[in-house]
Amino acid sequence: MKTPNYWKDKNIYSYLLSPFGWLYQCATLLNMTLKQPQKVDKPVICIGNLTAGGTGKTPVSISFANLLKELGKNPFFVSRGYGGKLHNVVVDENKHSPQEVGDEPLLLARQAPVVVNPNRFEGAQLAIKNGADVIVMDDGFQNPTLKKDLSFLVFDGEFGYGNGLCIPAGPLRESLSSGLKRAQAIIIIGEDKHNLANKFKDFPVFKGRIVPQISTQEKEPIIAFAGIGRPEKFYTSLRLCGFKVYQTIDFPDHHQYTKDELLSLIEKAKQNKCVLYTTSKDFVKIPADLRNNFKVLEITIQWEDEENLKQFLKKNI
Repeated sequence: MKTPNYWKDKNIYSYLLSPFGWLYQCATLLNMTLKQPQKVDKPVICIGNLTAGGTGKTPVSISFANLLKELGKNPFFVSRGYGGKLHNVVVDENKHSPQEVGDEPLLLARQAPVVVNPNRFEGAQLAIKNGADVIVMDDGFQNPTLKKDLSFLVFDGEFGYGNGLCIPAGPLRESLSSGLKRAQAIIIIGEDKHNLANKFKDFPVFKGRIVPQISTQEKEPIIAFAGIGRPEKFYTSLRLCGFKVYQTIDFPDHHQYTKDELLSLIEKAKQNKCVLYTTSKDFVKIPADLRNNFKVLEITIQWEDEENLKQFLKKNI
C-alpha cells in the first residue's frame, strides 16, 4: 500500500477512521499480551518501527550487520518473509525467489545469512543452529514470539510519526507511548524536521542519512518506478543525484511484478528513449532474463557518529 496523504496530519478522514484505529491498537496490544516471548541463548537486536511504510529499516539492518561483523560477530537476520510462502528456511539468494521468501530477505541475504519464519523464536533457533552468535530482526517489533535484548525504533526524519493515530486513521502500528516503553534506543534517518531528537531525549538517539551509491551519471532521462512504502523518497534521491526524471510510476509496497508489467515498462522506456531505474528491493523481484533492462540506485546508511553507535552495540550485546 502507498502511504495515504491524510496520515500526515489530522483531518476529516483520519477523524472518521479513528475508531478503527483504536480497534487496531487494541488488537495489537492483545496479541502481544496473550503470547509470552521466548528467549534464546544469543543476543537479539530488533530493528523496528512504530509506523507503517518505509522508514529505512532494511538499509539500517544491513548497516547493523556490517557493524556487528566489524565487532567480530557472526550476525544472522531473522525475517518474517513478507509475501513468501516458505517458512523456517535459510535463504539462498541463488535458489530462492521473492515468491518463496519475500523481497527483503533476498536483499538482506547479500550482506548476511537470513532465516525466514513468521515465528521469530523458531527462526532464531535455526539461525543459532547454523552458527549465529547474534540475531538481527528486520522488523518484528510488534511480534511477540521472540524476546528482544535490544530494540531500536527507526523514524523517517521527514515524516516523523505522522498524525499520531493508529492504522487506518494514521500510520502508527500501536500508540507512541506503548511502543516507547519497549524500546532502548531511537534511530532518525534523514533531516529531523519534527524535532524528534528532542522529543525522545530520554533515549540514546542515533542519526543517519541515506546516501546513494552512484557509479555513473546517466545522460538520458530516466523512468523511475518503485513498490515501496514511500516511493517519493526514492524519486527525490534520484533528482538530488542529478538524474533527469522523465516519469515516476508507483506500485504497492512489496508488489510482485508480472512479466507483462515489466515488459510494459521496458517498452515505455524504449518509446521515450529513457533508462529504467528502480530500487534494490524491487530489482530482486525482476527475473534474471530481464534484469539487463533495468538499473538500480544502490543506497547505504551514513551515520552521524558511527563509532558511538558501534560502542553502544558492543556495550549492550
